[in-house]
Amino acid sequence: MSSPRLTSTSFAVLGLLAVRSWSTYELTQQMDRSLGRMWPRAASKLYEEPKKLVALGLASAATEPVGRRPRTVYAITEEGRAALATWLAEPGEGPVVEFEQLVKLSFAEHGTRADALRTVAAARAWARDRNVENLAAAREYAAGEGPYQDRAAQGMLAGAFFTDLYATVARWADWAETQIERWPEDPAEAVADPDELRAIARRADW
Repeated sequence: MSSPRLTSTSFAVLGLLAVRSWSTYELTQQMDRSLGRMWPRAASKLYEEPKKLVALGLASAATEPVGRRPRTVYAITEEGRAALATWLAEPGEGPVVEFEQLVKLSFAEHGTRADALRTVAAARAWARDRNVENLAAAREYAAGEGPYQDRAAQGMLAGAFFTDLYATVARWADWAETQIERWPEDPAEAVADPDELRAIARRADW
C-alpha cells in the first residue's frame, strides 16, 4: 500500500501545526481565518489532513477531555518540522486567477449592456465586501492588537497582497463601468477606445 501523498494543503496544515497544537475544529477555523483567502479548501478535506500527517510521522495526536466528550489535538513532530522546512525551500507556484465575472465580460457581445454593467457592479461589490474584514484586520495589526502579533511580519506579506488586490478590482470595476457605459445598447457593436488600448500597453510595460 503506497503512502499518502503530501499536497500543498498538507503543508499548509503542517505550517499551522508549527505555530501551535490544534484540534481539527480549531484547524479548520484557523485555516479559514489565516489562509482562506489564498488557499480555500473544503473543511471535509481538512479533517483528513491531520490524520494523514500522523500516519506519515509528521504530526502526533493526543486525546484531551473537553466536557463530556474527548477531542483529538494534533502537534507537529521534529520530522514534520524538517519536512516543512524542505517544502519552504522550494519557491512554489504563482497565483491562479479564477474570475467568473471577467469570463462573462469576455463574451459580453452575446448579452446586453445592462448585463455587463451588473456584472461589473457585482465585481466592485465583491472587492468592497472583502475589504471590510481586511481593513478591520489591518487596523488591528497596525495598532499592535492582532492575534499572533509575533507573526505579524509574516502575515503582513499576504495582507499587503490582498489589500492591493481588492483595491485593484475596485479601480478596475470603476474603469470598466465607464467603458461599458459608452457602448451602444448592443454590445456586439462596441468599439474599443484606441487611447485606452494605448494606455493599457503603456501600463503593461513595467
